[in-house]
Amino acid sequence: MSKTNSIILKQITIKTIKVNGFDYICITDIARQKNPVEPKDVVKNWMRLKNTLEYLGLWELLNNPDFKGVEFDPLLKDAGSNAFTMSPTRWVELTNAIGIITKNGAGGGTYAQKDIAFKFASWVSVEFELYLVKEFQRLKEEEQKQLGWSAKRELAKLNYHIHTDAIKQNLIPKELTPAETSIVYANEADVLNMALFGITAKQWREANPELKGNIRDYATINELICLSNLENLNAVFINEKMPQKERLIKLNQIAIQQMKILVETGNRKLLK
Repeated sequence: MSKTNSIILKQITIKTIKVNGFDYICITDIARQKNPVEPKDVVKNWMRLKNTLEYLGLWELLNNPDFKGVEFDPLLKDAGSNAFTMSPTRWVELTNAIGIITKNGAGGGTYAQKDIAFKFASWVSVEFELYLVKEFQRLKEEEQKQLGWSAKRELAKLNYHIHTDAIKQNLIPKELTPAETSIVYANEADVLNMALFGITAKQWREANPELKGNIRDYATINELICLSNLENLNAVFINEKMPQKERLIKLNQIAIQQMKILVETGNRKLLK
């Protein structure tokens, strides 16, 4: 199971996880909206309803090739009767269901795939379901933004290797010591820092002693996109034997142009 996240609604913390590509929401937490003392009983009462079993069975048939339909049929027949009982654990054991799972230990509880969880939330409270859907969508949008930032940060790292290789092949004589070589690398990194951020790595550290990492760790997505492009271009300029001063001026002009375009694109909400 993946890392547990959480949503807070009406002072209730609702845990979420991702399992095998599916988003799951803790319905035990949702049940606290109706019964904060015995939320498990709320889940069991919902699962004994015929409409609930019909929905759960259909979801499994559509998403779970290992679902035991033969074992499901008698359960559906008995569902809703006074003597019928159902729990998440029993449901999984009898039918090999994957739409509902039980997690023990820290972050434990009964989790349901998001569509099932929304169905349960609607049964508990229509108002609560609307708030839950809206907040869950907001959470997923934030996750996508973070994934986008991470992907672009990784792209910048990959391009950094291309950049340093060009430095090694063209700017660093073989007779230099490793210590001297690192000075050249740092110097070339600051060519990009100056072109994009207008500040060297040392100047940034002196201005931000309380922050960990480096200036690029705090760059925006647009800055990382631009940085990735500048690294590739600088590698080309180095291979063409362009003097460092000329490269800095040219890269700065390109950075200004590209950042203007990226900002305008972002304002039109086309940058995802």
